[in-house]
Amino acid sequence: MSKYADEVAGAGSSGGVEPARVRRLWHLLEPLHAVLYYAPEAFEEAAALGYATEERWPSYFPFRAAPLGPVGSRAVASAFYSFAPGMVAEHIDRAWTVASPESVLAARQRAVDRAYRTLFGDRVDSPDLAEAAALARRAAEAANTAGRPLAAANATLPWPDAPHLQLWHAATILREHRGDGHLAALLIAGLDPAEALVSFAAIGAASVERFASRGWSADEWAAARERLAARGLMDEDGTATEAGRALRHQVEHHTDQLAAAPWNSLGPESTARLAELLGDYWVTVIGSGLLPSETTLGIGKV
Repeated sequence: MSKYADEVAGAGSSGGVEPARVRRLWHLLEPLHAVLYYAPEAFEEAAALGYATEERWPSYFPFRAAPLGPVGSRAVASAFYSFAPGMVAEHIDRAWTVASPESVLAARQRAVDRAYRTLFGDRVDSPDLAEAAALARRAAEAANTAGRPLAAANATLPWPDAPHLQLWHAATILREHRGDGHLAALLIAGLDPAEALVSFAAIGAASVERFASRGWSADEWAAARERLAARGLMDEDGTATEAGRALRHQVEHHTDQLAAAPWNSLGPESTARLAELLGDYWVTVIGSGLLPSETTLGIGKV
């Protein structure tokens, strides 16, 4: 069986990592990656480059898109998928006139270094963190990036030397690998970018107000609701029908399947060990108060 075919076969096959563990690793690694977009140190680095920092979006878009190079807003909107194209254009059309992607990549690594040292203190040099970084790197290096532009772009970057930076880099490759697969699952389900959010809100993954941060207008949101209702996926009150819930369940199931290959390569025992090692760092990041209590990713609700 080819590597791609094995990936599509998914988690839970003989000797593989169970789907629940695949999703659990996402839940543990996502905050370790996402702290970049909220840490004071990241805003300081962004401000030094010349980006506005009154809100997170002016730095979020270049920090996340920089591995792709100096691409335009259409390419970024395609890769990020669920953001309104107008919102992407607002921040990306001038992003590379403020700083080059190379400068942004250097700044984001400095930001992660500083933020992790603030959050974890002496633990950045601990044997446990070094072991976690090595395991996460093994999984990230096993990720098949064919058809996954954000995972591939990050995987192309050189690995940093310090273990805590390797941990963040691995977490980033793995979350973008999962995210790229999630977009494939949404496409298979026939959910366009706006419908992806509206259908997710309809199952209670997050509030409509939280999803509004992705930049869609009220009219665009209403039009997406109408399209979903016409397919029998949503009731008039904005909640998902049984068919709508089943479709979203299938999307998450396909996402887990497509995210399983790195963990199957790492193996159940090492994957479980990584989950054990990450626990304290996850608690520290969540307990820092830097991340919002509700996100558009539905972590903890799907």
